[in-house]
Amino acid sequence: MIRIIAVIGCSCLYLYSFGQVKQRDTAGRFQRWGNNNIFQFFRNAVVKGRPDSTAIATALNTKSETPFKPFEGKIIRHIYIRGYGFEQTFTDTSKRLEYKGTQILNHLHRKTRDWVIRNNLFIKENMPVNAYKLADNERLIRSLNFIQDARILVTVVPDNEDSVDLVLVVKDLFSINGGIGELAATPFGARSNVSEANFLGMGQRIQGGVNLEQNRSPNFGGALLYSKTNIGGSFINGTASYSQINQDLYPGQPDEKTWFVRLDRPLYSPYAHLAGGFMIGSFEDFHVYKSVVDSLFYKYRHHTHDGWVGWNLGSDRFLSNTSVRDRKFMAVRYFRDDFDSVPYQVGNTFNFRFNSREAALASFTFFRQDFYKTNYIYGFGTTEDLPVGYNIALTSGWYRQLYLNRLYTGIDANGYTTTNRGAFFQFFLRSGVFMYRGQAQDASVLAGTSYYSPLFLFPRLKIRQYINFSFTRQFNRIGIDPLTIDNVFGLRYFTGDSTYGDQRVTLHSETTFFINYKLLGFKFAPFVFGDLSFLTPQNEGITKSALYDGIGTGIRARNENLVFNTIELRLAYFPHKTEQNNSFKILFTTGLQFRFNNTYVRQPDVVFLNTDGLNSIY
Repeated sequence: MIRIIAVIGCSCLYLYSFGQVKQRDTAGRFQRWGNNNIFQFFRNAVVKGRPDSTAIATALNTKSETPFKPFEGKIIRHIYIRGYGFEQTFTDTSKRLEYKGTQILNHLHRKTRDWVIRNNLFIKENMPVNAYKLADNERLIRSLNFIQDARILVTVVPDNEDSVDLVLVVKDLFSINGGIGELAATPFGARSNVSEANFLGMGQRIQGGVNLEQNRSPNFGGALLYSKTNIGGSFINGTASYSQINQDLYPGQPDEKTWFVRLDRPLYSPYAHLAGGFMIGSFEDFHVYKSVVDSLFYKYRHHTHDGWVGWNLGSDRFLSNTSVRDRKFMAVRYFRDDFDSVPYQVGNTFNFRFNSREAALASFTFFRQDFYKTNYIYGFGTTEDLPVGYNIALTSGWYRQLYLNRLYTGIDANGYTTTNRGAFFQFFLRSGVFMYRGQAQDASVLAGTSYYSPLFLFPRLKIRQYINFSFTRQFNRIGIDPLTIDNVFGLRYFTGDSTYGDQRVTLHSETTFFINYKLLGFKFAPFVFGDLSFLTPQNEGITKSALYDGIGTGIRARNENLVFNTIELRLAYFPHKTEQNNSFKILFTTGLQFRFNNTYVRQPDVVFLNTDGLNSIY
C-alpha cells in the first residue's frame, strides 16, 4: 500500500532543499504579525512581554480558551483571514523554504478561499468576545479535513481599548491525494484511487477509484465520490457516491455495487441549536471473482433509509451565562435497512450483519466538553484537540431485527481528564439490553480506561506512552454478534473471526518515539507494543478462557503538509496461532487517523462491542 499517485512528484519537490531557509522583510501592520512566531504572539497575549520558549513550539498543553480570557467582553471590530503557503512553517512564519518546487505546488494547489473560511465562522464582527466560543470556532476550522492548522490571534485596537481585531491564520494541507491499494503481477491486478480534497479551494472533495484485475469479470470497476463541506454556510455537509468496487459485508472483497446520498449537520458548537442527518442508499454484491467458489460467495442486496434530528436544550441561556458549561441534548432517529436478498448461507437465522433491521430510537445526552490544545498524540507536532469533561448518552426505543421486535435501552458514557503534567485519561462505559416479553436478551457491558502519558522531552527525541484496558461481557446472546478479538478491543491486526466468546479482558500498551529527523519532509515515529486478551468461550467458566497475545514493533511516517493519513509499517508476532492467523505478520497501512474525533453528540444507536467506528475511544 503506497500513497504515491499525484502526490509523490509534488511532495519530493516540496521536500527538496528543506534546509534552505531565508529571512524576508515585509511591511505593514499585518505583515509584522506574520513575521512573529505565532506561538510567541499567542503566549504574549496571556503574559505580555514574557519570552517564548522552545518547549511551547514543540509540546503544547494548554486550555483552548486560555489565550482569549484577557479579552472577554471586548467588541470584535474586524475579522481578518490570512492563509499561509507550503513554503512557510506555521510555528515561525518568518522562515520560508526556497526551492524550485514551490511554484509547481502553488499552481497545483488552490488555497482555500476566504469565503469558505468565513462560512465556518460562528463568531461575527460587532459581537463581544466569548473566550469559549473563540476556542470552539478555532477548533472547528482546525478540524476541516483540508486544513493543517489554524489560530485566532487577538489584538487590542490602539485608539479603542474596548475593541479588538481578530486575525484568523490558516494553513492548508496539500489536498491532492492518491494511492495504490494493491498491485499484483500474476494474475495481473491493480487497485488505485486519486482525490482532490479541496477542489478549487471551495471545500469540496472529488474522488475517483479504479479496480483492474485479470481474474475479475468484468475486469474493470470504478468509483466516484463528491462531497461538499458546509453547504451555503448552513453547516450541512453533503456527500454523493457511486461505486462498483465497494468492500462487501463478507469477506471484505471490492465487489459490491453501491450508491448513496448523505446529508449531515453536526453539532459544530456547544452553542448551536440543531444537529441531524439523513442518508439513503442501495448496496448489492456481485459474483465477479472467478477464483471464488459459489459456496464462499455471500450474495445479498439491501437498501437503507436513515434519518435523525436533535436539539440542544437551553442553548440560548448558555450564551448569556458562559460560566454554565453543562449541556443537554435530545435526539430522535428512525432507520430501516431491508435485505431484499440474503445469502443462502445465512438464511432465516439471526446474523447482525445480514438481517433486515428497523428502529425508532430516542436519546438524551448530558455533556460538558472543554478542550486542551496538545500535540504528539496522533500527529507529529501539529495542534490536536483533546476533550476534558464528560459525555453521557442514554438511549431507548423500539428495535426490530429480522422477525424479533424488542425494546432497547442503553448507555454510552465517557469521562475525560488531564493532569498538571500533561497526561490524558479517558474512562468509558457502554452497556445495553433488549427486552422481550419481560426477559432480558443480548445484554452487554463494555468498560475500560485509556491513558496517554505526559510527553517526555529529550534533546533529539520525544516519547509518549499509551495504555488501554477494557472488560467486555455478554449475557443471554440471541441476535447480536458474539465477542471476537480481531478488533480494537481485542488484538489489533489479529485475523480470526471464528475465535469468539462472551467475555473478554484486554490490555494494550504502546510506546512511541518521535524522532527529530525528516526524510523528504516525512517525520518518523518508531514504536513498540504489546497486547494481551483473555477470551472466555460462550457458556463456559473463566477457567476455560484462552490467552491471546501479540508483541511487535514498527514505524509511522507522516508529512503534515499532505492530506492523506499516517503511514504505518508494523511487524507483529502472535504466539497463539490459529487456522486464520499467521504467527508472524508484516503490515503496511495508510489509513491511520491523525486527529481525535471530538464530536459532541451522535445519532441514537445501540452500543457496539467489537468496533469503535465512531473513534470515540482515545
